[in-house]
Amino acid sequence: MPISLFDSYRLGDITLTNRIVMAPLTRNRAVEGLVPSPLAVTYYGQRASAGLIITEATQVSATAQGYQDTPGIFTEAQVEGWKKVTDAVHAKGGRIFVQLWHVGRVSHRSLQPGGGAPLAPSAIRAETKTYVNNGFADVDEPRALETDEIPGIVEDFRLAAANAIRAGFDGVEIHAANGYLIDQFLRDGANKRTDRYGGSIENRVRFLKEIMEAVTAEIGAARTGIRISPVTPANGLSDSDPAALFAHVLDVLEAIKPVYIHIIEGATGGPRDVVPGFDFEALHKRYSGAWMVNNGYDKAMAEDVVASGKADLVAFGKAFIANPDAVERLREGAAFNELDRDTLYGGGAKGYIDYPALAEAVA
Repeated sequence: MPISLFDSYRLGDITLTNRIVMAPLTRNRAVEGLVPSPLAVTYYGQRASAGLIITEATQVSATAQGYQDTPGIFTEAQVEGWKKVTDAVHAKGGRIFVQLWHVGRVSHRSLQPGGGAPLAPSAIRAETKTYVNNGFADVDEPRALETDEIPGIVEDFRLAAANAIRAGFDGVEIHAANGYLIDQFLRDGANKRTDRYGGSIENRVRFLKEIMEAVTAEIGAARTGIRISPVTPANGLSDSDPAALFAHVLDVLEAIKPVYIHIIEGATGGPRDVVPGFDFEALHKRYSGAWMVNNGYDKAMAEDVVASGKADLVAFGKAFIANPDAVERLREGAAFNELDRDTLYGGGAKGYIDYPALAEAVA
């Protein structure tokens, strides 16, 4: 019998009830102190039928923030806030990883400690906007990290991972995608450094490698996943040879053996063929762990990619925003609720925890 999207899956030391993953979804609803909102406890608990939930991107430090009202996991209050979320998900039989990020240059001075410049591999302003002061604004010009500052950022990721386990998470996902800090170090369009973190592919991958080594040493490879996006132009990123770059990334990751690689196929939230002919299967062949795919999957595509063995897990994003019971709807072939785009970022319960489940909609 072919493998089904609804079959269980052994991920490291835990068992997922199905192969459907709730992708990280930024919702900008953290409360004072960048603590997860009490509403987040309900929000994630409602979606616990996913085989695995990956939380919204969560800051590893004060300098890591790039958007208004996104949560952190570097203070005790934040850890306590997340404990309530993990307890709610586990009470319903779910599994949950937290996505750890540092936005790098995709930030605004008003969000940085002391109004300082955002941090980046090189002082190159990103051609993108961020969400700040209840609206979208151009990001500010960053400053290049000094070489001796970089170990401190690696340490921030290690401490955040340790905090995640204290908060009850089943694991962490390192956000190395979508044009944020780790991705900025990887791509030669954003990284013009001349020290050991710039220039050659090996040097540009060094920052990612050091973070993954530090986090897996702290909490174990079986609790550590990573997200990459080899060809996305998100947040103004580019690279002259993504095939060669990510072949090396995969070789580095194969040696470290994180529990999964979460790969965005194409442009994040956009065309899958943004770089025609890019060979994602060639990357998969370089890696022996769990392979999670993402970007524009519907039920038929997801069933096919799992049945064919081309992926172990499939991540869905927007479907989970408007459908707390997205797994049940996928299983039954039921229609999804319509997404209210006006309530995606910021706000309260409306458009966050008030979407009806299928049973409620039928009733």
